[in-house]
Amino acid sequence: MSSLEKGLHQHREAVKLSGAALFALSFQTLGIIYSDIGTSPLYVLNGIWPSSGTVPSKEDVIGGVSAIIWALTLLPLVKYVIVSLFFGTGEGEGGPYALYQGLYPPPDYDGDLDRTLTGDSYMAASRKKSSISERFRLPLLAWCLFGTSLTIADGALTPAVSVTSAVGGIAVAKPSVSGQITPISIVLLLVLFLAQRFGTARLSFTFAPIASVWFLLLAGTGIYNIVQYPGIFRAFDPSRAVMLFVRTGDYDILAGVLLAVTGCEAVFANLGQFNAASIRISFSAFVYPSLVLAYLGQGARLITDGENVIENIFYNTIPGQRNGPLFWIVFVFAILATFIASQAMITATFSLIQQMIHMKSFLPLKMSFTSDTFQGQVIIPSANYTLMIVTIILVAAFSNLANLTNAYGFAVATVMFSTTILLAVHMRWVKHWNWVVAVGFFVIWGFLDGLFWGASLKKVPLGAWVPLMIGTILMAVISFWTWAKGLEDKFDGEHRQNLRHFIHADVIEEEEEKPANEPEDEDAVTTTTTEKRVRKDVKYHFEDPYRDDDKAEEAQLPLVRLPTCAVFHKIARGQGAPHTFVGFIRQWPALPRVVIFLSVTVLPVARVPVAERYVITKVRTVEGFYGVSGCLGFRDDFDIRPHDIIDQICDLEMKMDPEGGSLVVEQIRAAARTTTHIAPHYHIVSERIDVGTLSVPVNWVRKYLLESIYRRLATMFPETGNWRFAEEFTLQDYSCWDYCEDIDHVSVASLFLRSLSVMNELSHMDRITQLQDEIQQLLTIMSRTVVYLTSRANFVQVSEQIPITKERKPEKYDQVDVFEANKKELAADLMVKAKQVEYLIQSLPQPEPEAEQAKRLEALDAEMTVANEEYLKAVARCKELHAQITGFLRFMLEETDNGLVQPRAS
Repeated sequence: MSSLEKGLHQHREAVKLSGAALFALSFQTLGIIYSDIGTSPLYVLNGIWPSSGTVPSKEDVIGGVSAIIWALTLLPLVKYVIVSLFFGTGEGEGGPYALYQGLYPPPDYDGDLDRTLTGDSYMAASRKKSSISERFRLPLLAWCLFGTSLTIADGALTPAVSVTSAVGGIAVAKPSVSGQITPISIVLLLVLFLAQRFGTARLSFTFAPIASVWFLLLAGTGIYNIVQYPGIFRAFDPSRAVMLFVRTGDYDILAGVLLAVTGCEAVFANLGQFNAASIRISFSAFVYPSLVLAYLGQGARLITDGENVIENIFYNTIPGQRNGPLFWIVFVFAILATFIASQAMITATFSLIQQMIHMKSFLPLKMSFTSDTFQGQVIIPSANYTLMIVTIILVAAFSNLANLTNAYGFAVATVMFSTTILLAVHMRWVKHWNWVVAVGFFVIWGFLDGLFWGASLKKVPLGAWVPLMIGTILMAVISFWTWAKGLEDKFDGEHRQNLRHFIHADVIEEEEEKPANEPEDEDAVTTTTTEKRVRKDVKYHFEDPYRDDDKAEEAQLPLVRLPTCAVFHKIARGQGAPHTFVGFIRQWPALPRVVIFLSVTVLPVARVPVAERYVITKVRTVEGFYGVSGCLGFRDDFDIRPHDIIDQICDLEMKMDPEGGSLVVEQIRAAARTTTHIAPHYHIVSERIDVGTLSVPVNWVRKYLLESIYRRLATMFPETGNWRFAEEFTLQDYSCWDYCEDIDHVSVASLFLRSLSVMNELSHMDRITQLQDEIQQLLTIMSRTVVYLTSRANFVQVSEQIPITKERKPEKYDQVDVFEANKKELAADLMVKAKQVEYLIQSLPQPEPEAEQAKRLEALDAEMTVANEEYLKAVARCKELHAQITGFLRFMLEETDNGLVQPRAS
């Protein structure tokens, strides 16, 4: 436990490997990261020169291939592999969201702070600081979320484009089945998404050999085709690419070149699944040369045999016959490679969603970790099935592959531009590099990304609107959840309470007289002596922190200690008692004998031994209160067993008081036999805000978003969704989990009961009804106890001559040890229920003495007599006034009739 107490391993760190381990990891990257960019040769050249168009000239082909080579060099190689990998988080994560975390890092986790229950509040600082102003937080977050949303959209577009492109090769060898490309693609996509449950690690070891063979095939066919026209090496001259655009003036060519770098964002987004060194080695030494050779070879064949290969440049440039062995070998590996390409973006999507869940910017979906080494290797089933549905819809809706690639290119270009902006800001305000470097980086790569983004923007009416729509919807969801969850966490932090502010202890000292020991000598003179002993008793009472100042006396309630154990879970970090506990005390003025405030954090290790999971701090001001920091590995189930904590608490008590600790330990273990876990769940109510003339519509929208949408989503996707527990409810372990809510103060309340339905009913009963219910439960337990003792006991005979009863068959009674254990547990249940009944009886108001009741009745009678007299006087006065008004009205009428009062003219 010492390593945890010293703060080691509190932060996930990038994995550092060397030697054979680094080589093995580099090999795995082939099957996850580069498969997307590795399948681009399937459709890039046809994206520049469609099959329905004319055959390009030699200079145009060299210029187009030159643009592809330098795009691969400047973007994937330089920008992503060399530069961007320096900007991952300290935990080894990459992608746009990781860059934002570097700009505005979250506070560090402090287990000591979480266990502090009686100190004053302060804000935890981050171990990383950036000098960027807070006023840029919102626009940078919005830009980051948009880039992240489009990266997630790529997770649906990449499988749709790559698989459909690969299956299209069937039409080259078998034109008769060209109409079946869409159904075949859908079937293959179903297989791909359903295979995700096997995990990234297993898939990467399966896909890496296939990807390596695929890149070797690309390099081999490229070399073969280059031999046909070695002049294609002039494409390394960047002026050839510039002259292409000057000569043709066709800006749309860049939209096709953009397809050559699709998937380069996965290089950065998948950093959390591998490490920087493995990514650099595999791309620079293997992937980049293979791609360059492939494009050079395709360009060479297009120059020498353009009319025969323009229809499908990739498949028609395969050496040999169209229906030959090499063709089908390449076709099979193309299908498999597109599977791997799809896997690259699916994995990146999981990684990005995991980052957002940890930052509370996305719904807390259930996650499953698939590796004991890399915390980033995770599968999110709900996201996986959503991607599957969207991908199949895209394939079925876009029968034209050109429109599908237009949609794909726009998403890629926007994400690259987003990353460039965030990298430039990161260089200046996080790395603190000279502003010239940051501006220079933004000018160069921002210009390149801007060119690609402008070209793809022109394709919005032709299909690029799809990722724009998906990204906008995702950004709206992410922004909404970030805002609403931030309000909830802000409320939770503002309503944490110092234990000393609402629980007070009064120590009462009483003197007891005890007779002294009598003398042993009978002849001695006997004298009566006594010795005095001071007995200390601690009484606790609760002072409501939300009371009105004029009701301070009414807010103080005496607290009775119950022989039970309660575990209050602190989901949000910070010191102080959670609002859950305050709500519990306000609803049920009683203190369990053992109260545990538990906060859990996930460490960057796969598993943590049970003996090293908990760090415990005892609260000295209130007996029986403990702050506990739980530490789990990312592959450990969230299975908090109270007895593991109780064992360490007992060890702590014995260390603190070796002589008198045994009695305390006995009491703690007795209380722990009935344990309730209480987790917070907020009932969200929108607070009215004043924004001037727009207050009414703004508050209506705010109320609808928070109370109608967020409240339901928070119920459907609770933060405890990834918690797992052992489902044990036996006579030996009465552990159960209660999730409680209370509308009061827009907050949580927790009720110390085992059943949510019973809890909700009891919250509306008065104490007499509760007492009746507890007595009924006591009778039920007693009846079941009698039934068990009479039905499962083995009544043996006293002797062979005097049979008491017929002995049961062995299968109809419990073994002696089991029967005795169950009997003790049933007796303990009766004792606990009896204690609860006793507590309710004590909490009932005590009847007043008869003399005081008589005095109160006399006082009430006197008050009623005075009230009646005042009532009669008031009635008489009303009658008198009524008579006066009546007389005056009659006088007025008589004067009018006599003509003394002239009526007014109408």
